[in-house]
Formats: sequence, C-alpha cells, structure tokens
Amino acid sequence: MKSNDSPKTYRVKSFGCQMNVYDGERMGELLEAKGITPAAEGEDADLVVLNTCHIREKATEKVYSDIGRIEKSGREAGKKPMIAVAGCVAQAEGEEIIKRSPGVGMVVGPQAYHRLGDMVDRAAKGERSTDTDMPENAKFGALPARRRVSPTAFLTVQEGCDKFCTYCVVPYTRGAEISRPYNDLVEEAKRLVDAGAREITLLGQNVNAWNGEDGKGRSVGLEGLIHALAALPDLKRIRYTTSHPNDMTDALIAAHGEVDKLMPYLHLPVQSGSDRVLKAMNRSHTAESYLKLLDRFREVRPDIALSGDFIVGFPGETDAEFEETLQIVDAVGYASAFSFKYSPRPGTPAASMENQVPMEVMDGRLQRLQAHLSRDQYAFNQASVGKTCDVLIERKGRRPGQMLGKSPWLQSVFFDSKLQIGDMVRAELVQAGPSSLQGRVLEMATA
Repeated sequence: MKSNDSPKTYRVKSFGCQMNVYDGERMGELLEAKGITPAAEGEDADLVVLNTCHIREKATEKVYSDIGRIEKSGREAGKKPMIAVAGCVAQAEGEEIIKRSPGVGMVVGPQAYHRLGDMVDRAAKGERSTDTDMPENAKFGALPARRRVSPTAFLTVQEGCDKFCTYCVVPYTRGAEISRPYNDLVEEAKRLVDAGAREITLLGQNVNAWNGEDGKGRSVGLEGLIHALAALPDLKRIRYTTSHPNDMTDALIAAHGEVDKLMPYLHLPVQSGSDRVLKAMNRSHTAESYLKLLDRFREVRPDIALSGDFIVGFPGETDAEFEETLQIVDAVGYASAFSFKYSPRPGTPAASMENQVPMEVMDGRLQRLQAHLSRDQYAFNQASVGKTCDVLIERKGRRPGQMLGKSPWLQSVFFDSKLQIGDMVRAELVQAGPSSLQGRVLEMATA
C-alpha cells in the first residue's frame, strides 16, 4: 500500500476479553461496510487494527512491539501498512502512541470506534488522528447491521465499571457503567438469530449490573432480558459473562432454575480467598459471602458448572493468605478458571502499595494454584463421562474430519463425525481429557 492510498484489505487483531472480541467483530463490519475486505490468510493487510487489552501484563510495551513487527513486515514486503491502535491501551495512552509511533495513523478508544471509518478516510489523506471520547451508547446506534454470524454470537449489553477494584484499569479505560436499552438489545438479538445464531452470550464488564425498562415500561434487571430472549423460538442457548458478586440479584439466581435456555454455567470472579486481601482489592464480598452465593446457585441449578478468576501475589499477600485462596478453590471445585500473577497497572491504587510480592514468589504460588484448578477441571470432566446432553457444533477440530462443539457446561467436545457447523446434536460424553471430552453422536437434537 502506497502513502495516501485507501486500504483495500484489513485485519483486526483482538487481544483480551470477549468484549474485545465483540468490538473487533464490529470494527470489521464497519470496515466492510466501506468496501474494505478481510485480508486472505497469510497475506499482509493494507490496514491492521490492533484491538488492545490493558489487562495484559506489560500491555503497553507489547503494543509498541506489535507495531514494530507490522512495520518491519511491511518494509520487507515493500508496503507501508496503515496501522490503527484501538481498545483499552489506546484509551489509556491516547496521543502518546501517535508521538512514539510515526507509523500509527489512528488511535481510537473502545467507546469511539464507530468513527473508525472516518478516521481511515483521513489517514488515507495523510492525517493522523486520536479519538478517545466516551459518549454513552453512541457507538451502538452508529454501527452497521451484523454481517457474519456464527452459531454462537456475542451481544454486548453493558459496558464500564463503577467498582474501582484497586488493581484494575477498566473504570478508566471503559468508563462508568452504562446499560444498553432493552428494546435495542431484543431487536439485535432477533437479528442475530435470523442470521443463524443459535446461542447468544450476553457481555458486560459487570454484565449482571445491566438494568432497563422492558417493552411495557417495567424496570427489569438482567433476568428480565434473559426471559425475553428465551422467548425467541430459534434461539437455543443463552449465557452471560462477566458477573460481579455485588450485583447478583435474587431474580437472576432464580432465572437459572426457571429458564431452560439459560445454560448451567456461571463465571463469577472471586480473585482471592483472603478477606484482608479482598478488602485491599476493594472487592465488596468476603470468602464466606461468596461461597454462600454459590450455594444459592447450586440450590436452583444443582448441575451448574462454576468458573472464576484469581490473582496471586497481590501487594502484601502472605503465604497464609495464599493458602486461604487454595482453600476456597478446594471448597468450590471449579469446572474452569482463569488465574494470573498480579502486575501493577499505572494509575491504579495497588501499583503504589507497599510490600509488593517478589516475582519468584508469585511464580511459585501461581503454579500451585493452577495445579489445583487443573485437577478440579479434569475431575469435573471425568464426572461428566456417561452423561447425555446437547452439543452445539461451533468449528472444525484440529484433526481432519474432527468437529468441535460445546456442552451446556461450556466444555469442549470433539467428534469424529460428518457434522456441520451449527448442528445441534444429542450426544453421549464418552471420554474425558484435562481440557476437553470425546463425544458420541446419538441423534440430531430437535430442542
């Protein structure tokens, strides 16, 4: 691509959470609406969008490394690719990216990417621009209709966070909590289903903080939206992530026992098993209140699979407090979980706290924690052998002729069978591995 040319092909590289995946898909649709097509596999794109995540360790430095690699690849190919930096690092760094990286033409935050098309036009004229405004919900009304829909689709219902955990940058990069309007979400869900989605995952930084007014003007929480989507005949499955313990309501808990289409899976981060550490993190729950909350879910949905997030090595965490985290892991028996070493994020209160834990101590704790989590995930999979359930086929597996789907409990299930993406099959789970299961097709599911 020559300087001042409009790009003909694009590639979006999304890092981090599922909301970034959603945002990346929508940016791709914006670019395609302008006639810019996805670059073929293995080919350099005229426009590369780095959709960044600030949760990653050393996230900012990695973005600059990625920019350097793109520029080098372009030089070797005799091209000068157009580069856009989007997402949470873009929001946090803003103009600094433009100053440090002459090859970057656009910097756009997660609430402003609906203006990406105009920024591309300006970049084609040699104008570099930054847009990190945070208007509430403005982008959703400006986004084009969904073009490509897989059997599983993401639907962002809520953005931002008001919790201000002391380790987290999300309130600064995504802004305050906002909820998209009920009617807009129902209509978008209908369009997704009409385009082929059979499962929808509702997304939010604190998705269970969503609230709005239903079609009759009644105030509802996330459970009300779930009930409305469950009424869509061709939608077979509903999930939601990520939740905060502080926003879990009686009505949402009850929905897990009332709505058959709401899958028996809950991702509810705890972060630590130590009450002192939780308080230092500015988490609103205790270990005991968290466990009682999980008990209530199990009362209404005994087969529910539980998932969580953990941080080891938070400033001041002692060996005894880390042991409390292992105790809560052992008490819950997670079907899956995400675990990380604490790493300071600039501008967050925890970054300046005393008693930062040495890296070698964090390494050891993380290895011990992940051993417990892996043990429990394998145990959950083994306990699933012999069960019969519906599996939604999502993609091809690694081996020729192999297909991959997800169980109701979000387990990966492999089949050596002539299935098609989008098929829903009734299957027996016949063999368990540490992170997946082998399935045997019994029949095509009608539910």
